[in-house]
Amino acid sequence: MRLRNSLAAAVGALTLVLTLPNSASAAVGTFEYTYFENGHARIGALVDPAGEDCIDIPGATDADPAQAPKNLTNATATVFLDFGCQGDTFYVMNPLKILGPRLKLRSVVFSH
Repeated sequence: MRLRNSLAAAVGALTLVLTLPNSASAAVGTFEYTYFENGHARIGALVDPAGEDCIDIPGATDADPAQAPKNLTNATATVFLDFGCQGDTFYVMNPLKILGPRLKLRSVVFSH
């Protein structure tokens, strides 16, 4: 009887651990960038972005990509010129890397 209760408790604990969000799959920190709205430069930020998910940059448009990214997270960020993390134009940014306005981007994905 004890073995069955112990086994049930272990299976329950394992199920709980597997269903909880994994904080290791998120980048910790802030990813900042500049975008333009009505001709005015604005600062955008992604705070603790999800890892391994493509994120289209809020504020970036087809006409005006975002620029000057600052990867102030603990994860590697791969930034893409195209939406949907597509295309041949991308740049890999190590954690704490800051780039200038020459680098344009519309999407980003973070390693975990």
